[in-house]
Amino acid sequence: MVEAVMLWNEPNNLSHWDFHIDPDWKMFARMMLAAAREIRKVNPQLTIVLGGLSPIDPKFVRLLGSYGVLDSVDVVAIHGFPLDWNHWSIHDWPHKIEEIRQVTSKPVWVSEAGVSSFGAEEVQVFGIQRTAELLLPIVDRVHWYSLYDLPATWTATTRHKEAEGSAYYRHYYMGILREDGTPKLAQAHFPAGLGICQWFHYEDHRLDDAVEWLRALNVTSLRTGLSWADSFRLNAEAWFDRQMQAIEEFNTTLTLCFTPEHLGIAPHYTSPPKNPEDFADFARRMVERYAPPRMSRPATPLVSAISEPYAQLG
Repeated sequence: MVEAVMLWNEPNNLSHWDFHIDPDWKMFARMMLAAAREIRKVNPQLTIVLGGLSPIDPKFVRLLGSYGVLDSVDVVAIHGFPLDWNHWSIHDWPHKIEEIRQVTSKPVWVSEAGVSSFGAEEVQVFGIQRTAELLLPIVDRVHWYSLYDLPATWTATTRHKEAEGSAYYRHYYMGILREDGTPKLAQAHFPAGLGICQWFHYEDHRLDDAVEWLRALNVTSLRTGLSWADSFRLNAEAWFDRQMQAIEEFNTTLTLCFTPEHLGIAPHYTSPPKNPEDFADFARRMVERYAPPRMSRPATPLVSAISEPYAQLG
């Protein structure tokens, strides 16, 4: 079942939100407030996650708090890749968690943590084991990124692509399974209690095999996403239904992100939408369809109703 909805993915990463259009993140804040308001109308008990921040930046959290965004969500999620992209040690994970806890009382989840096998599979084995040792005792959710390597014929979702050098190619080796589904060394060392973050592309051929692997790994917590941009593709609703039915057995954090070209200020998935209510409408429709209220759903701490949500945003 869908246990949480995450609003956007790595907004403070320039590969996922256009800072040049929205330098003070006020457009992003308006979009978050509008989406949270619509989700609360449909399912007041559903956990709403602000996510997942990368880099881990307490100043960014404090800024969004000044706009009222933290009052509209239940969880703040963060991402970290210290052995591949971040300029800090893997052993600093507890310190990074504490940095965010110092600026918000909301629970902190790690919605992506990963290590590539770009240089050696043994590095990934160390990374997955140490990540679990450091994080599982101190946060409620840790999603390992990812189950599968990115297929070589696909494009990694990052702004500068091959110009990033080896940093770009590391995107292709983050899975504990290779592109063809064969296991790497890390698969045999997958720690109990660790979740998985696996993005499924439109009509992804890996979906059914992924479900079998998640079962084999005894994964209960899954993070995936539905693309707002993909929602305008032909037969998108049928694909969304198939994906969500396939993963129904898992406790899923469902990420909603990526601006359709025709609805953005710029024709790009990183662009702020022209109208934040358009994203709010998408969020409402996805929650109505895939995360309606359930009598059996455990209660989560609720935020108070949002009043005059745009008052601080000018």
